[in-house]
Amino acid sequence: WQIVLISTSVLAVAGGLSLVLLVGDGPYRKQGARFNWMAIPEIFSSKDFRAAALGYFGHMWELYTVWTFIPLLLQTYIEFSGASLTIPFWTFMIIGSGAVACVVGGYLSLNKGSAPVAFGMLLTSCICCLVSPLLFYLPVAAFLLIMFVWGFAVVGDSAQFSAIVAKTAIPLYKGTALTVVNGIGFTITVFSIQFFSLLLEDWPAQYLFMILAIGPVLGLLFFKRLLGRF
Repeated sequence: WQIVLISTSVLAVAGGLSLVLLVGDGPYRKQGARFNWMAIPEIFSSKDFRAAALGYFGHMWELYTVWTFIPLLLQTYIEFSGASLTIPFWTFMIIGSGAVACVVGGYLSLNKGSAPVAFGMLLTSCICCLVSPLLFYLPVAAFLLIMFVWGFAVVGDSAQFSAIVAKTAIPLYKGTALTVVNGIGFTITVFSIQFFSLLLEDWPAQYLFMILAIGPVLGLLFFKRLLGRF
């Protein structure tokens, strides 16, 4: 894993330097507005924006924690079933299925709208969280099928939430709104991963993934008011 972290970090730095040194400003570049702390109460005064943001927060409670602990879930399944699975390979494939989901979700949103796509994906991943204790008793093929559905749905709503947050933000403070929502979202992610890790010390792993349904359930409740409008 050290090689993976080092190589991806080097590539990230190289990409950043390439943008700075090799890519100039385009003809339509505008001076960016400054972050405005005082605008935050006004930004969240919009009911539609709050609904979109809270849906996104629920999504962020689940997403990265699922990704982080997919190897644990696979290992637990192996211990229960005695199946022979290559954990790194299947972890990569399950997470990678989310790339397809983002493309599919984008095309679906062109016809159905972003809100139904985001709601459907979040509902699907929520159901996967709730039924997760049952996965360990399934045959290998059924287990992997549901894991691919979960990997597909857990991130397929991400771009749609971002799009709706941007659409519902007050235009004057759109940059500030997106910065705040993303900052809160990733803070929730850190807390979720740490909370899950702490619970691992005392709780059986096969039941822990149900806790991740908390975010999607709350997100769905707040987000549903946007259905049919975005």
